[in-house]
Amino acid sequence: MANDLRPNALAELAENVGQPFEQARAMPPSVYTSQTFMEREISEVFAKEWYCVGRADALREAGDYVTAELAGQPVVVLRDREGGLRALSNVCLHRMSTMLEGRGHARALTCPYHGWTYNLDGSLRGAPAMSLNEGFCKEAYKLPAVGCEEWLGWVFITLNPEAPPVARQLAEVGEMVAGYDMTNYSESFYEEHVWDTNWKVLAENFMESYHLPVCHAGTIGGLSKLEEMVCPPGRAAFNYHTILKDDSLRIAMAHPSNDRLEGDMRRTTFLLAIYPSLLITLTPGYFWYLSLHPVEPGKVHIRFGGGMSDDYRGDADAQQNFVDLKTLLDEVNVEDRGCTEKVYAGLKSGLARPGHLSHLERPNYDFAKYLYAKTSGQG
Repeated sequence: MANDLRPNALAELAENVGQPFEQARAMPPSVYTSQTFMEREISEVFAKEWYCVGRADALREAGDYVTAELAGQPVVVLRDREGGLRALSNVCLHRMSTMLEGRGHARALTCPYHGWTYNLDGSLRGAPAMSLNEGFCKEAYKLPAVGCEEWLGWVFITLNPEAPPVARQLAEVGEMVAGYDMTNYSESFYEEHVWDTNWKVLAENFMESYHLPVCHAGTIGGLSKLEEMVCPPGRAAFNYHTILKDDSLRIAMAHPSNDRLEGDMRRTTFLLAIYPSLLITLTPGYFWYLSLHPVEPGKVHIRFGGGMSDDYRGDADAQQNFVDLKTLLDEVNVEDRGCTEKVYAGLKSGLARPGHLSHLERPNYDFAKYLYAKTSGQG
């Protein structure tokens, strides 16, 4: 492919992250446009790290499920009969058709090709017209398990049996946002989209708020001040920055009943980038998130969801607050899609050159270092 005629993306990324942050530039175009580099991301990042499929409260009842394709492996995540969360291969063990799609509720996993049916623990319940095959033993069939963990209400899966526990990797995040009580935010909406940009362009767009006054001039650009943004150095498994919101958006403030947060924390928004691709905007009143997976260099699959802190649940205007929030987030997404698709169009240009980073883009630099460590085998 033409994309692969560019200089070696990994070598260019190595040179890029070799600079100190004070002299750093954006990642080189080849890192975004190379098919070969994307395949390396799939094998060295997405096949080995934890990937978020959404919120646990969306899988409340036995049989509630969500599907995903992680590094080429179809997976179904479900609530089993015992009330636990379980991730299984979503591929029938007969002629290998995928089974469930999207998100929904099912009493069992039934293959749409020949009707083989599996219990919620992955064991084979029934297989029509198999009695004449002398080698067939129903008890020998069980869908392979996939790593699955819940952390503060988030559901993660991994194909890597040696991946460190999510809670251990993100212990510092849990401490930082303890007063928000992230477990008790209820998801009010969930959507899936595909945008025409590279997954890292969208991730980086989330990680920096430098673009807010311009890209989001029509929505949230005026709610935050660049001089109040704090962008600390990133950590091994995540980066973050914070914004102080003003009370013109009341639902971004701590609820009067919230006695867990004090001072400026009552109006502080955390923008958490959980590597590789879970992006969470967490305010004291509401949250929204993106969970990204590459489709091809110029396409990204997006899980988009959000909702309110349970602190607001009993308010008379709780439903209207949600409606207003969702309207705002949809408008913000239109702006972000326009900006990130323009960036990818520019990255494909032969004259594209990465410029120096602002101090407000510190998370992007740390993300580049994380990517290099993983794709080079040093992380």
